[in-house]
Amino acid sequence: MRKALKFILPQKRISRSVGGDVFIFIFLVFMAFLLVIPLIYIVSNSLKPYNELFLFPPKILVQNPTLDNFGDLFTLISNSWVPFSRYRLNTVCITVAGTVGNVILGSMAAYAISKIRFPGAEALFRIIVLSLMFSSVVTAIPTYIIIAKIGWIDTYWALIVPSLQSSLGIYLMKQFIDQIPDTLLEAARIDGATDGRIYLSIIMPSVKPAWLTVIILSIQSLWNITGSNYIFSEQLKTLPVAMNQIVTGGIARAGAAAAVSVVMLSVPVISFVIAQSQVVETMASSGMKE
Repeated sequence: MRKALKFILPQKRISRSVGGDVFIFIFLVFMAFLLVIPLIYIVSNSLKPYNELFLFPPKILVQNPTLDNFGDLFTLISNSWVPFSRYRLNTVCITVAGTVGNVILGSMAAYAISKIRFPGAEALFRIIVLSLMFSSVVTAIPTYIIIAKIGWIDTYWALIVPSLQSSLGIYLMKQFIDQIPDTLLEAARIDGATDGRIYLSIIMPSVKPAWLTVIILSIQSLWNITGSNYIFSEQLKTLPVAMNQIVTGGIARAGAAAAVSVVMLSVPVISFVIAQSQVVETMASSGMKE
């Protein structure tokens, strides 16, 4: 069949000169360099001594690298009356709980809206899409009132529960689930698979790019969350709050503040690099057509 189509269908060949390939390569390298400059500048700043931090005009690359800024940062966090490990533990707990809950609840909701027929499914999805237009600033006051009425002020729940309702996550996973053939799910049900079994064995492996993307976005938002409107006890405050206290210490803490930027940036960047490779690999190797 393929041989027959080969002779019937016209063959298209992409003709591009060597000069065109070189131009595209140079252009992509240039764009990649522009995107990586901010990261290089942040890392370089954390290694600069004080005399280079205040140079004008500032230089992107450090001339005399030193680790004194990280030493100053370690000294400052060691002298805090609440152990630094407590701030780190608070942030890790909130990030992990919020990310896992976001993926599980979002994928379940997307599966129900996409593949389980029930009245109002289309209207519900339209409301979810409409909610993407609203910024978190718009919903900040209603969210605070609800959390205060429930009694979650000054608790972890004030930061974890609102992060579980990501409209973007539901939207992304629903679009991926729509591409799964209904005949595949019907065949699984005929074989005796329940909705839970279908969800775990078919849906989640098939939408891996979507929930990996949700993980990246969730980690990036939760790792840098301060929760200053909800958390008032020093023992429950997050790592960004402790780091912000160092940053606002004035010129004397400029070096430590530069090191703070690298510390806070490291986890989102590492998680993005790891998950991005898996997303690209999954998108290249997956794809189902009916």
